Amino acid sequence: MKYTVELNINLPLDRVIELFDSTDNMYKWMEGLQSFEPLEGTPGEVGAKSKLVFISGKREIEMIETITVKNLPDEFSGTYEAKGVYNIIKNEFVSKSDNVTRYISEQEFQFTGFMKLMAVFMPGTFKKQTLQHMKAFRSFAEGQG
Repeated sequence: MKYTVELNINLPLDRVIELFDSTDNMYKWMEGLQSFEPLEGTPGEVGAKSKLVFISGKREIEMIETITVKNLPDEFSGTYEAKGVYNIIKNEFVSKSDNVTRYISEQEFQFTGFMKLMAVFMPGTFKKQTLQHMKAFRSFAEGQG
């Protein structure tokens, strides 16, 4: 399953990148993030692997993040592996004006086991969740000015 989600952030491109490119800020906008544990490499840099643990409702979700491309603002890409889900993400930021930045996120999901059924019967759930994360980042960023 592949899709792209886009939204505008009412801040200059440089400020958006500054806020996005900080592992310390992840807790401020990633809903449910409980821990971020570097496993290999320098966090946030190409080749880095980290374990992220989220609480979603009553479930704990553990995933391994691997940064594959970091060429901000043009591209920040990575893979996210969790039980039954392999997610490839490409984020891009484009200056639309002095104070508006377009945030574009391309997503590709591959599923195994039970998660294949989720993808078939509830494909909109994944796109909705991506947009929710992007809106949370926008709210955080715009609140920081």
